[in-house]
Amino acid sequence: MLSYQHIYHAGNLADVQKHALLAFVLSYLTRKDKPLTYMETHAGRGLYQLNAAEAVKTGEAAAGILRVLSEQILPADHPLHRAIAATRDAHGAQAYPGSPLVASALLRPTDSMHLAELHPGENEALHSAMLGRRAKIYQQDGFELAQSLSPPTPRRGLVVIDPSYEIKSDYGQIPGFIAKLHKKWNVGIIALWYPILTDGAHVPMLNALEHQNLPGALRHEVRFPPAREGHRMIGSGMFFVNAPYGTSDEAARIDSIFDTL
Repeated sequence: MLSYQHIYHAGNLADVQKHALLAFVLSYLTRKDKPLTYMETHAGRGLYQLNAAEAVKTGEAAAGILRVLSEQILPADHPLHRAIAATRDAHGAQAYPGSPLVASALLRPTDSMHLAELHPGENEALHSAMLGRRAKIYQQDGFELAQSLSPPTPRRGLVVIDPSYEIKSDYGQIPGFIAKLHKKWNVGIIALWYPILTDGAHVPMLNALEHQNLPGALRHEVRFPPAREGHRMIGSGMFFVNAPYGTSDEAARIDSIFDTL
């Protein structure tokens, strides 16, 4: 069983980029009075406490979302604030939402949620975090789930692909997976997160994706210093298919946020 636990990294600078973009896209999609489908292939536990020993140990949240909030770097009207406030109202002042709770805070009762998490412990925690919320949770391979549900009902919607990349074959698998998924669900928005590591492991994957000439493709990357000496992650990236109107402007706004960090 994979050993990755996001609690050590929750609220880090990669989460700031990923969750700000996700909140923007969901806020945009929910402006229209039409239901949508939201899917995640690797949902994680959904809820994190930033005063937990694991989070405090790395200090990544302190350098990430906690600094962004304390210094009011994120614009006051950003929808991510709404997701964080809803999570803290329900779970305490140190709570931080993973992407399932970001989505849950911004989606409507008419929208559908499908969350895959294979790890037994993380899946159990996800069930607890999503208790009372309108979501279907699956303990199965997220790549397989997304393919089996596509095209979903409603067809309008978004899938978030956010593996840990502990399995190195993910990098090679993802371009083909996205091509197949887009063929089945051509109107779906596909949002892929990936780490930028010192060894450049993401580069062949992104090259392959960009050579597919997928519609509405948008690549956004931010760079930041390693969290500690020897840490290999030096940035964070998102790749979209069918990126909604305004996503490039939001990406530029996020660039300005990172320029101040």
